[in-house]
Amino acid sequence: MKLKRYIFNLLAAAGLLIMITSCDHDRNHPGWVYMPDMMYSVPYDAYSPNPVFSDSITMQPPVKGTIARGRKPYPFERTFQGQQQAGKELENQLEVSEDILREGKRQYDIFCAICHGEQGKGEGHLYTSKLFPAKPTSLVDDYVQNKPDGEIYHVITLGSLSGLMGAHGPQIKPEDRWKIVHYVKHELGKSN
Repeated sequence: MKLKRYIFNLLAAAGLLIMITSCDHDRNHPGWVYMPDMMYSVPYDAYSPNPVFSDSITMQPPVKGTIARGRKPYPFERTFQGQQQAGKELENQLEVSEDILREGKRQYDIFCAICHGEQGKGEGHLYTSKLFPAKPTSLVDDYVQNKPDGEIYHVITLGSLSGLMGAHGPQIKPEDRWKIVHYVKHELGKSN
């Protein structure tokens, strides 16, 4: 009986000793790993060569024709006819309100003011500092103010036909583009 108790106490002490030594407060070392097969994977950096793919590029482009979830392809081409068609077919579904105009101004300040200026007269920092050689279009002149909302939306989305303004569709959500259109027409248009 004494031997059984002695063996039990010895095993309990060994178990307690293993438990105490297995705890480690060093969070940078997780302890022993039994099967490290997938624990220490070797990732490839986005722009590093990759022997797995035939073209040796790690960051593969999306499959042609892929559409992001929740997005629809823009139906108009970057042509004069496409711009005219967008002006006829696209309508701003957002009602003008203080919140819409406030958010439109915020988006305008982020994406547009650097070129078109705070007043929309084409005197943004890139032009006045001579970093951009051509003066951007004035958004307060009749040329822009008389355009249908859909045409302005089209130019924001695909860029200008002259090529001086690039496409902002990938950076600005569709709803925010419409808010910018409202801001250009209702706030900047008043200052003319």
